[in-house]
Amino acid sequence: MSRRPVVITGFMGAGKTTVGRALANLLGETFIDLDDAVREFEGRGPRELIDEEGEQYFREAETRALRLVLERGEARVVATGGGAWTLARNRSLTASHGCLSVWLDAPFDLCLRRIDTEGARDSRPNARDAERAARLYEERLAAYRQADMRVNVAPEAGAEELAEEIAAALRARR
Repeated sequence: MSRRPVVITGFMGAGKTTVGRALANLLGETFIDLDDAVREFEGRGPRELIDEEGEQYFREAETRALRLVLERGEARVVATGGGAWTLARNRSLTASHGCLSVWLDAPFDLCLRRIDTEGARDSRPNARDAERAARLYEERLAAYRQADMRVNVAPEAGAEELAEEIAAALRARR
């Protein structure tokens, strides 16, 4: 099976962290959620950085964290934040490290329903207003479509099933 690092992208609530953990477990590899890496390197999480320093500062911190994670080879599976992939510099960074980028393509209503179920709207600055979140979702689709692989996320699809689909693609890309 390919030893390429896998970077999972998609909108908030698409299941990036859950599927990423399932994929890492399936592969017997390590997993990092980029938001956790930002928190480790910056001493504050995404919500705090956005609220206190602004979104631009957070995006720069996110890029620094992604660079460090990839350069150190700390994980074979990385789940990005929903906006990380929208920046060309992050797409270039993952490509330069030979990563397979995977877009979890979940419909907006499913993402919003998951965020509401988690009770996480307040902790996700870009989800506090549903109309703004819907616009953001539409704006980000063009960037997500640039991923190497698209995985359709249906409401009934489990994380393990989606992880197996990604693992099968890795086997096929040896």
